[in-house]
Amino acid sequence: MLSLEESLKILKETNALLEGHFILSSGLHSSKYIQCAQLLSKPDKANKICISLSEKIKNEFKEIDLILSPAMGGIIIGYEIGKILNKETIFSERVNGEFKLRRDFLIKKNQKVLIIEDVITTGKSSLECSKLVKNYGAIVVGYACIIDRSSGNSLIKDKVISQVVLNIPTYTKDNLPENLSTIKAVKPGSRNL
Repeated sequence: MLSLEESLKILKETNALLEGHFILSSGLHSSKYIQCAQLLSKPDKANKICISLSEKIKNEFKEIDLILSPAMGGIIIGYEIGKILNKETIFSERVNGEFKLRRDFLIKKNQKVLIIEDVITTGKSSLECSKLVKNYGAIVVGYACIIDRSSGNSLIKDKVISQVVLNIPTYTKDNLPENLSTIKAVKPGSRNL
């Protein structure tokens, strides 16, 4: 398994973990920004992270029948972990603001389902997926992600397996620390359209 230092090195090398002054989609400010799509766009580097995460998953969850990921961010990581663990992998998509299965994907009754995302912050998407699993009469065995940045504030009350846990403080615009107030803020991310 990769150490925390090795994992952080890969995240920085691939520009998945950036440092500076960022305005997050929540409107809060942060000195770090996570963009796992950058990691996942480099298969050789992502593979090292995925192999390490899959070892942690195997140690924690003995029975998994299916991997479910929320679109968009979880699709690639779910697929990669599914490939390594030799498990069927599907994803959910938002339809009118609610996660649904499309593309003839199916969750069978009593299947043991692992929910995987790239980053867990609030855990909202993972919990929406777990509701979907339960609606099909299946069982959520657990949750996994590349980066857990929830700082213990996730809505998920079950154990989350992650490759990296990052406690990244956030600030309101009116409460910036001096080191951030001197740096021009940028607003990266998929919601910056």
